[in-house]
Amino acid sequence: MKLWDKGKPTDKEIETFTVGRDREMDLYLAKYDVLGSMAHITMLESIGLLKKDELIELLAELKNIYKIADEGNFVIEDDVEDVHSQVELMLTRKLGDVGKKIHSGRSRNDQVLLDLKLFTRQRIRDIVEGVSNLFDVLISQSERYKDVLIPGYTHLQVAMPSSFGLWFGAYAESLTDDLRMLNAAFRTCNRNPLGSAAGYGSSFPLNRTMTTELLGFDGLNYNVVYAQMGRGKMERNVSFALSSIAGTLAKLAFDACMFTCQNFAFLKLPDEFTTGSSIMPHKKNPDVFELVRAKCNKIQALPQQIILISNNLPSGYFRDLQIIKEVFLPAFDELESCLKLAAQMLKEVKIREDIIDEDKYKYIFSVEEVNRRALAGVPFRDAYKQVGIEIEQGKFEPNKQIHHTHEGSIGNLCNKEIVALMDEVMKQFSFEKIDKATEKLLK
Repeated sequence: MKLWDKGKPTDKEIETFTVGRDREMDLYLAKYDVLGSMAHITMLESIGLLKKDELIELLAELKNIYKIADEGNFVIEDDVEDVHSQVELMLTRKLGDVGKKIHSGRSRNDQVLLDLKLFTRQRIRDIVEGVSNLFDVLISQSERYKDVLIPGYTHLQVAMPSSFGLWFGAYAESLTDDLRMLNAAFRTCNRNPLGSAAGYGSSFPLNRTMTTELLGFDGLNYNVVYAQMGRGKMERNVSFALSSIAGTLAKLAFDACMFTCQNFAFLKLPDEFTTGSSIMPHKKNPDVFELVRAKCNKIQALPQQIILISNNLPSGYFRDLQIIKEVFLPAFDELESCLKLAAQMLKEVKIREDIIDEDKYKYIFSVEEVNRRALAGVPFRDAYKQVGIEIEQGKFEPNKQIHHTHEGSIGNLCNKEIVALMDEVMKQFSFEKIDKATEKLLK
């Protein structure tokens, strides 16, 4: 079944090439396509393009289809082109000609735009929940181990005193900035393109404000040409935010892999979180963190993939945009699993608390000694030279008492302030409004 079929057959090879992986990708969108149709036909009835009894019939059957999709049982049949065609086919099989009326005043162009936005804003919510969970673990561990010192590094050389409080807290604060980016992308996503049709509007007296409210959007994509131009742009903006989160996770995973290796031995993973070697019986490998690093590095390439597909297209719709689905839609599952496993691993990780007792770390206290002498009145550059000479002559003995007080330092982590930042960002997502709209549609 093709919505555009005019009775002339299509070359099978051409059909296979042009449909591509659409059936597979459209399964991600099925329940959102149904929600969009429910809002659209409710609006059509209000402007006289559907009768009340037709609307009641259609809504009841669309709710049945939504349930099938929500339970993961929605299937796009082999001879059906896409999710839009499958939903319309299911309606006409059940209700006859009334099922053919749901497409009035819209195109598959604005249908897929809408489906993508509804899908994306829900998956953004899933990612926000995953980030929030990981954030809570990081803050908890930062507080728990705030007094455990570790060496800090520059150029991968032992540098200055750090702490597990600082290390865990740094990644928590990084996630707050990542969520700011995600919120900006969410706001772009949460605007209604429905009614833009093929990109040039409709001669029907559509009530676009009504569908905006029915679907819980924050507002409209007003200009119909711009609504169509948003295809690819929305995905690109969201992918930049996803890649920011992935960047934080990839760096965290690198640290975790490094800190669990025997040369560092700062962290120890529970045995059930590691894998072994087929030849070396002693091996306990941090495969999960290695895969988190690789998957998150792959996600960081996502914006570039989308840009290269869409950046030289003029205004209007082009089939190139179909390919964006293939890289964009699965990325949410991948990032969500990385967030979940990273949180699980870091919650159970074992911390070694005697790290700085090792002699090789004594020079991390050299700056502390320079500062101590400067506070006693020795000019900083002279104090630096004195300590440097002592180190060269093997006479330096560290004082391991640390007294850092400024904001964000070892002795003043500012975790309460970081939590407040996260709370502030979380409040900016309008998830409750979306929930109420969805519940009302499905009643």
